[in-house]
Amino acid sequence: MSIPFETFATFTRVLDASPLFACEKPEWAAAAHAIVVNDTVHYIWSRRRVGNSWVLLHSTAPASDPAAVTHDPRNPVLLPAEYEAFDDHTVEYPFPFLNPADQRYYMYYLGKREKPPKQTGLLVSEDGDLGNWTRVSTTPVIAVETDFEERGSSHPSVAIDGDTIHIIYTGESRGPDVLCHATAPTSDPARVTKDSANPVFTGSGEVWDSQGVRETEIVRGPEYFHIFYGGTDGTTWRIGHVRTKDFRTFEPNPANPVFTPSEDPDAWDCDGLLTSQVFNVNGSWYMLYAGLKGRNWQEGLIWQSGLAIAQGD
Repeated sequence: MSIPFETFATFTRVLDASPLFACEKPEWAAAAHAIVVNDTVHYIWSRRRVGNSWVLLHSTAPASDPAAVTHDPRNPVLLPAEYEAFDDHTVEYPFPFLNPADQRYYMYYLGKREKPPKQTGLLVSEDGDLGNWTRVSTTPVIAVETDFEERGSSHPSVAIDGDTIHIIYTGESRGPDVLCHATAPTSDPARVTKDSANPVFTGSGEVWDSQGVRETEIVRGPEYFHIFYGGTDGTTWRIGHVRTKDFRTFEPNPANPVFTPSEDPDAWDCDGLLTSQVFNVNGSWYMLYAGLKGRNWQEGLIWQSGLAIAQGD
C-alpha cells in the first residue's frame, strides 16, 4: 500500500524544537540530518563558522522525544581536511545511513575548498559510533563534471532499495539549481554512477518552484520514492513534495508547497526553508529542516534548524 499524498500535505512546527539547533550570530546551525537507531535519534548537523568554514556535529535524542537533544561532548566530530583536498575548507550537509551489505554506517557529505565547486565525499564509522567518522577517500565520490553542476554536485540524500543505493543531489551552476540522481551498489558505496538522464527534475511547473530546486531529500515508501525539496520563485524558498517510481516521472503533491515559512515576521524561520529531511519515529513522520531569517547579506542572514511533524494519517 502506497503512502498517500495526504500524509505529507501538512506539517506543523514542534514548538519546543523551534529551533532545534542554533548558534550564536553570525554562525549558522544548518544542514541537519537524522537517523534512528533502536530507541535513539542521532542527529548529524553542520555549523558554519566565521569565514564560511563548516564543521560537523553529533547530537542525540530519545525516540520518545526527538526534541530532547543532548550534544556529543566530542563536538565537532569532523573537521575539514588538514591536507590539500576537495574538503579542506568545508565539511557540511551530512547524510548518515546503515548499509545492509556490511552492517556499517556510512555518510555522504558536502565537501568544499575555500571557493566552489562543492562536491560529495564519503565517510564510514568503523565501530558503529555515529560520533566517530573517517574518510573513505580523499577524493570526491560525486565530482563536478557537467555544465549543470559546474559549481556543485553535492547536498546528498540516500534511500536503499535492495542492493542499490539511490542518491539524489543538487546540481549547482550559474543557472537555476536542479535535482540529480545517481546510484551505487551496497557492496561499494564509493562506486557512484550518475544517471545519464540528469538533471532528472527541474521543478513541478508551478510558479513557486519555477526558479530552482535544491537540497532534495529522499524517502523510500512501499511503492514510491518520496522526494522533499526546496523550491523558489526567485524570492522565497519553500518545501515541496513529489513522488516517483523511476526517477523519470515525478508526481507533485496537490498540496504543494507542503511547508512554508512562518507567518510571524519575527520568527527565526520567517524568510525561507530548505533541507527538508523526513524520517519516521514510532509511527510519526517528522521533518528536520533549515529556516532562514534575513534577506540581506549585508545585514546578516541566519540559518538555524527546526523540527516539524506531519499531520496526515
